Amino acid sequence: MKHRPEVLFVCVHNAGRSQMAAALLEHHAAGRVVVRSAGSAPADSINPAAVEALEEIGLDIGKAFPKPLTDEAVRASDVVITMGCGDACPVYPGKRYLDWELDDPAGQGVEAVRGIRDDIDRRVRDLLRELLPDE
Repeated sequence: MKHRPEVLFVCVHNAGRSQMAAALLEHHAAGRVVVRSAGSAPADSINPAAVEALEEIGLDIGKAFPKPLTDEAVRASDVVITMGCGDACPVYPGKRYLDWELDDPAGQGVEAVRGIRDDIDRRVRDLLRELLPDE
């Protein structure tokens, strides 16, 4: 069986950007990529504007919850994508790290979050083409 690439999205609260990125990659990859998300300082709940922005395109993260960043999640990943978490993410040799500079949806309305969602969606699609070039 062919190895499925594993991707970890990390932001501070795991309530907006990383949750949206994980849901978008899971959707586009359709089981061909293992996807995780985590936060360096997880919030208590998912950002409602992020939930609404994804619902608009048919994705449901309403039951998702912020998860803490663990060494195990980083070690298991082939690609670690940080989104504003600074130096909180542990670095391991042999892992591919990307830092996506994105606006933080915290405290913003759905109008602003739509633009962030669309930016993440473009990046996720590009990443998927890199991870699965022969498909």
